[in-house]
Amino acid sequence: MGDTGRHSSARSVPRQESTEMPRLALYALIVCVLSVAAAVVSFTRGSFLGIVWVLLAGLSSNMCWYYLKRARQQKSVTG
Repeated sequence: MGDTGRHSSARSVPRQESTEMPRLALYALIVCVLSVAAAVVSFTRGSFLGIVWVLLAGLSSNMCWYYLKRARQQKSVTG
């Protein structure tokens, strides 16, 4: 029939939400990764100081999850 002006390649595709990570969650994730690396190095050198690094890794991973969850909840409330 007639041309509707729509191109076949311009189909309506649902947009994906941006997956921007909150800044504090990103910092906590970086601290977690670095503390795990420090724990591995400490334990391979025979130092029990690695226990402190493991505890710091656990704390920072919990902080990362908290900030991600909080940002997700705020995003759902505002829009």
